[in-house]
Amino acid sequence: MNPKQLKKLKKQVKKAHQVVKKQPYIEQLMTYRDLFDDFPQIKFLINNVLESDRLIKNGLLPQPLPKLLLPDNIQDIIFKKVNEQYPQGNPEGDRLWNRYVDALPKLDRLLRNYRDYLEATYGMWSYVNAPYIKALSEYLHGRPTLEIMAGNGYISSGLRNLRPAQTIFATDSTDWTKENETGKHPVTTIEPLDALAAIKKYGSQVDYVIMSWSPDKLEIDWEVLQLLRKDYPEVKLLVIGEKNGATDSAKFWQNAHLTQDDELKKVNEQLHSFDLIDEQIYLAQ
Repeated sequence: MNPKQLKKLKKQVKKAHQVVKKQPYIEQLMTYRDLFDDFPQIKFLINNVLESDRLIKNGLLPQPLPKLLLPDNIQDIIFKKVNEQYPQGNPEGDRLWNRYVDALPKLDRLLRNYRDYLEATYGMWSYVNAPYIKALSEYLHGRPTLEIMAGNGYISSGLRNLRPAQTIFATDSTDWTKENETGKHPVTTIEPLDALAAIKKYGSQVDYVIMSWSPDKLEIDWEVLQLLRKDYPEVKLLVIGEKNGATDSAKFWQNAHLTQDDELKKVNEQLHSFDLIDEQIYLAQ
């Protein structure tokens, strides 16, 4: 093959790859919503995700989500529906059944990956929904609060909107902007300070420090707790994440004294988990 033919072939291959480019996440969900239009159990899940995305895209906090899991008996439901429309052995019915069965695992994967989509698109790690922020605001009772590792600032933004007079310091090192969407699309004013610097600057001015979804591979959370214990023992640390799971270091979970009093349990009631991550809020000492 001469160089000219090779160059032409490479262009054809590149064009083919562009044609089969993966459909965007939300568009995929909309396609499956149309496909499963006759199945309210599936449309309910998809519509919840689409509405959640719409609200976040418009700068609003979303509502809680149901568990984004397809019903265990969904194939039986679909099989019954197809049999009601077509007699057994009908080619049209077989083709429709095959379309449904082929789509189910792909849809299941999409629903399970909604948190990944939020992280990649909006830099939202903790699912900050509106009732949860309202409950958190009531728990704080307007006391001055510092948020460290605020990312794009969904928590601080929600708190500021509910109580404009409350002192809220939102800070983040912005290191993550090199790796993902965290910090690239702030929804409120974020001061560029790492966690320790922020505490040293504002620790004497606040009653609470909020730390949400600290990375599980770093021990900055343990350093934060040590600093508060040593220099700011009266300041309360609220930690949002999955204990011994997707967030925070093993050292932190092993050494922090975690409690959830009745008032904090009311906040947790609104922190609904829609996937397999057991996200909760703790008072850490």
